[in-house]
Amino acid sequence: MAKLQQRVHVLAVPFPAAGHMLPLLDLAHLLSARYGFAVTIAVTPKNLPHLSPLLSRCPGVAPLVLPFPDNTNFPPGVENAHDVPLCDIRLLMRELSGLHDPLLRWARSCADRPNAVLSDFFCGWTNGLATELGIPCLVFSPSGALCLALVHSLWRRMPKTSDPDDPDELVPFRSLPRSPFYPWGHLSTIYRRYVEGDPLSEFIKASYLANIGSWGFVVNTFAEFEKPYLEHLRDDLGHARVWGVGPLAPPMGAGERGGPSLVGAEEVAAWLGNCAEGSVVYVAFGSLAVLSPAQSAALAAGLEQSGARFVWATRGVVPLPEGFEKRVAGRGLVIQGWAPQVAILNHPAVGSFVTHCGWNSVLEAVAAGVALLTWPMGADQFWNARLVEEEVGTGVKACEGRDAVPDPDELARVVAESVGEAGRARREKARELARRAAAAVEVGGSSYMDLAAVVEELSEVAAASK
Repeated sequence: MAKLQQRVHVLAVPFPAAGHMLPLLDLAHLLSARYGFAVTIAVTPKNLPHLSPLLSRCPGVAPLVLPFPDNTNFPPGVENAHDVPLCDIRLLMRELSGLHDPLLRWARSCADRPNAVLSDFFCGWTNGLATELGIPCLVFSPSGALCLALVHSLWRRMPKTSDPDDPDELVPFRSLPRSPFYPWGHLSTIYRRYVEGDPLSEFIKASYLANIGSWGFVVNTFAEFEKPYLEHLRDDLGHARVWGVGPLAPPMGAGERGGPSLVGAEEVAAWLGNCAEGSVVYVAFGSLAVLSPAQSAALAAGLEQSGARFVWATRGVVPLPEGFEKRVAGRGLVIQGWAPQVAILNHPAVGSFVTHCGWNSVLEAVAAGVALLTWPMGADQFWNARLVEEEVGTGVKACEGRDAVPDPDELARVVAESVGEAGRARREKARELARRAAAAVEVGGSSYMDLAAVVEELSEVAAASK
């Protein structure tokens, strides 16, 4: 790579939800620590604490704290998707666009003007900001390349359903690799809520279409995992500026991120240390999903009947059946708070993972070499589940749907098989994929080289602007 002639300055605009913000911060760290970029991250006051671990380790990354835009849609102080987990996420997408004018004023008055905008794909309005500043907009996808390809297809084609009450009606995506069909109910809720002429709907549509016309895309994935979809995106967009740079991970020594855990990492490690290799099932559903009492009871019964060892991270919001913990004592560990998920997944004792298939959880499992028992509930999770089940071969369905209640007997069978002889081939395939993930981010690997290509192109842009 050519020597940088000057320091590149990037304005990063994350979307305020943990699953979006944290991987973008990991990318900002790489750009600054490895390549010497200056990165300014636009953040509102209540989201500033999320940056603290990064800011303490990377002097090249600086926050730009801006007041959250005035709005009437949220209670005072709400600035993050996790503050109102049941809100219409589209409202937060729209309200955040109120940062456009403050960012424009800051950039125009800044002595070291940014050379590029790096924004989450929920912030399509930043493409207009970049245009006004005369700089490229690089869209960051915290989801995978398959998700991005499907989203682009949806907003370009605008497929409709003949019966909105039929979630099983199949929608074709013939331009994508393998020409898949997806049930209407598995499509993005953001898309399914679109109503022609509705101001909020039209804002969302314009945002996604603006993304499609952006200068380039950086995706939290790697070629050995999603090569057909990365290639499809390049062909579909008509340029090569689509880069897979994952799996993105926190800087070394940064530790786990999230809320406080009522069970410490050392205690979990000690418990897992008494278990045989690949014998433990880890159960967790991300930062937003909350199981109903019926779902929790069925899951508890399935785990109990399976006979398998397990660690269940409930985040303290899942109601457990009376006496459950006592009955499974010694065989099951329940964490009533935030769990050290990455450490758990990377422990040799863990062989499978019951997950909602959020992309960050999928990538963490991939990097750890752990097989997946899928229970997708919304967003891109159905697509991610299908990817690991049908194309990659490291996952098997445990349940499906936000309101679905699994059959305890069937769940017990799937759980037991996942850590038994019947699941051996899947676990071996998962370990092989983990080796490829590790190689991708090492020097000379596909993700390492793609990030170097991003740096090279942005450096040329910066040089041309002087």
